[in-house]
Amino acid sequence: MRVLVVEDEQLLADAIARGLRRESMAVDVAYDGTEGWERIGVNEYDVVVLDRDLPGMSGDELCLQVVGQGAATRVLMLTAAAEVADRVAGLSLGADDYLGKPFAFAELVARVRALGRRAVPALPPVLEAAGVRLDPARREVTRDGRAVALSPKEFAVLEVLMRAGGAAVSAEQLLEKAWDENADPFTNVVRVTVMTLRRRLGEPQVILTLPGAGYRIG
Repeated sequence: MRVLVVEDEQLLADAIARGLRRESMAVDVAYDGTEGWERIGVNEYDVVVLDRDLPGMSGDELCLQVVGQGAATRVLMLTAAAEVADRVAGLSLGADDYLGKPFAFAELVARVRALGRRAVPALPPVLEAAGVRLDPARREVTRDGRAVALSPKEFAVLEVLMRAGGAAVSAEQLLEKAWDENADPFTNVVRVTVMTLRRRLGEPQVILTLPGAGYRIG
């Protein structure tokens, strides 16, 4: 899952990003609304965690822009104002969810994951394919009932492949979804991570290489 955190309190923004990365998400950070909008124009995000009170482009305006472009990106709005009227106002702008500050980080993670599942068609909370079972919420993977220990990046790559439902996923798409914007597009990190993931999942191999197309679960 690719997430953008737009929050002008730098310590909070960085703390949210670190926590989400520990949950195997690829996370970029912007510290004002204008920077956030620029990043949305360059990268494809599954979820934007958006502070409502931002310098530059306001959180309200940025939310309207995101919703107006018609993309599948979901918006989780954060604000220190917790009154019902404030929540209603935020949701009326097109935000998909609303979380008041201060918040429990576990709740933030659960809400981000719930928004990330709102694809077309909707995906189940637990993914299963070719004997592999992946539970994003618990960060657990099993292969034919055997527990498989994965690094956060290996988990992220496997989740992207399983969410594709058997369709081919290119190396570029994996880099886009499982790594943040600091990843070198010319690196072989995707190939190395897939090799390690195959080894951890064991035989027979369930991650297939499609020459010229990428990888798929099968």
